Amino acid sequence: MSHTLLRPSPAPALPRLLRGGAAALLVLALASCASGPARNPLATWRASPNQDLRRPILIVIHFTDQDSVEESLQTLSTRNAGGPVSAHYLIGADGKRFQLVSDERRAWHGGAGSWGTITDVNSVSIGIELDNDGHSPFAQAQIDSLLVLLEDLCTRLRIPRTQIVGHEDIAPTRKTDPGPLFPWKRLADAGFGRWPAADAPPAPEGFDPYTALRLIGYPIADRAAAVRAFRHHFRGLEGETLDGEDLRILNSLSQPPAP
Repeated sequence: MSHTLLRPSPAPALPRLLRGGAAALLVLALASCASGPARNPLATWRASPNQDLRRPILIVIHFTDQDSVEESLQTLSTRNAGGPVSAHYLIGADGKRFQLVSDERRAWHGGAGSWGTITDVNSVSIGIELDNDGHSPFAQAQIDSLLVLLEDLCTRLRIPRTQIVGHEDIAPTRKTDPGPLFPWKRLADAGFGRWPAADAPPAPEGFDPYTALRLIGYPIADRAAAVRAFRHHFRGLEGETLDGEDLRILNSLSQPPAP
């Protein structure tokens, strides 16, 4: 059975100039809604100029422990064995840089962990993945590229240059990256991260290394894991027992900065 559709009479045509102006206003209104800040409808909006984007205060370096950049790009856009995962940047062995998450957005790279008083690492950090299988030296071109990126991030986002750590540092019971082969000393020579003074004296009598580890930032609920992470970072060595050189380094790093 067919039905005859009743069509409403067309509205009077608007003058061409008015139609164009209305369309322009609509476009501007939609653009404003799209780019403006999110507003809670439960409150009246009264904007204050005293504000800024939330900025990261920590940079965490990882290795991918995979076979290629393409494999890692796929993983960082989907998931790994633990669930969805991402990072802000990935750097290939040839130095090519990829950005996967905007700097002001939260990437899922740190997981459970802490550094000093920071307990929600993902919310306040930039994650940088390096294409490395976890057992091979890092390519010079890759570290050169990383240093360029660190300079940009620390300058542009005002991240303290001392606030650059490894995934193992913030999660010593779960992670080993970027591992004992990562050239932390080269980063320190370029002004990034922390490094002991070459002429630092031996630790004094009665020195408490675990208090020093905590002051530096390490979580020490598992002391053996914290020592292992520390030795990977500052000695490039395995082991869960501190020796005299470890104590000297810890004493140097835990001292307050000179005024």
